[in-house]
Amino acid sequence: MIEYIKGELTEITPAMAVIECNGLGYGINVSLNTYSAIQGKKEVKLYIYESIREDAYILYGFATKQERELFLLLISVSGIGGNTARMILSALTPSELCNVISSGNDKLLKTVKGIGLKTAQRIIVDLKDKISTTDIGTSTTSAPISITANNEIYEEAIAALTMLGFAQAPSQKVVAAILKEEPDAAVEKVIKLALKRL
Repeated sequence: MIEYIKGELTEITPAMAVIECNGLGYGINVSLNTYSAIQGKKEVKLYIYESIREDAYILYGFATKQERELFLLLISVSGIGGNTARMILSALTPSELCNVISSGNDKLLKTVKGIGLKTAQRIIVDLKDKISTTDIGTSTTSAPISITANNEIYEEAIAALTMLGFAQAPSQKVVAAILKEEPDAAVEKVIKLALKRL
C-alpha cells in the first residue's frame, strides 16, 4: 500500500497532479483543496488512497491526512464512489464539510453535483458520529494564488470541469458568467462557484 508520494511536481491541473519520484511519474487525482495547497510548489508530498478495481488503478492524493481521512469516510457511505467524494471535497473545504455534516445541513450538501437529497441525508446519518470522534475539522486551508491572466483561468477552469465529468458547453457558459462577475477570482474559486451552479 502507498502511504504517500513525495517528489517533484511536474504537472498540475485543478483535477490532476503529476509527481515525479525516482524517475516515475505518478498521475494523481486531486481535489480543489489539494490543488490550492500544492499549486506553485516544486517539491510536494501527497497522502495517497489507491483505488484498485478490475478495470482501473486510480490514485487519489491529498495535501493533508485530514482530507484523506474525510475522503475515506465519504467513500464508506453506500453509493459514494471516489469521484463523487472528490467532487464533494472540491466544493467544500474539509472544515466546511465537517460543519455541514455535524450540523445536518443536507441542503448545502445537495448543491454538490451528483448529490441528491437522499444521498446527502445518508452521508449526514452515516458520518455524523464518526466526524465528532475525529480531529478532521481542525485542518487549515492555504490562501489561493491569484492569477490575473483571465483567459488562462478560463481555460484551466473549463479543463478541470470537463475532467470532473461536466459537459463543455454549460461549463463554458457558467465560467464566463463567473469571470464577468469576479474578474480577479482565482481558478479554484471559479471552479468552486461553477460546481455550485452546474
